[in-house]
Amino acid sequence: MTTCAFTGHRRIAPEHRSALPGMIYSEICRAYDLGCRRFIAGGALGFDTEAAREVIRFRLSHPDVSLVLYLPCIDQDATWNDRQRSLYNYILNCANEVRYISENYDSNCMKKRNFAMADECDIMIAYASSPRSGSGQTVRMAEMLGKEIHNLYTALN
Repeated sequence: MTTCAFTGHRRIAPEHRSALPGMIYSEICRAYDLGCRRFIAGGALGFDTEAAREVIRFRLSHPDVSLVLYLPCIDQDATWNDRQRSLYNYILNCANEVRYISENYDSNCMKKRNFAMADECDIMIAYASSPRSGSGQTVRMAEMLGKEIHNLYTALN
């Protein structure tokens, strides 16, 4: 089964906010047409959350699709506000599977999560503007592993 992973920035550029959900949905449709039935999201705020929401929406008409969350640690939402935590809990409850990379936050849990997602996917849908970010790191890992990458940030600029 083909697997698709999402990686992207926590902050979405204001000029991209309206177009991004539709682009993510289109990429999900394209991946589905290529045989993808498993979608991995990293569970962070911003792009990860938007991608997970679009997979949940797509799954309404495609029940053979699964959403898998690869989370860096159990308490990643400890510093989030109530609105962010509410959306996060919604996504957690809608996920078919949740994998925690580490029980507690440590200096390597994000990098381990990023590598696990890059390693596990066949296709990566990204929203990465900077190679020095965590998303940029994940894209580089996927490139080194020979994965197919679609960077929506580039497409929007």
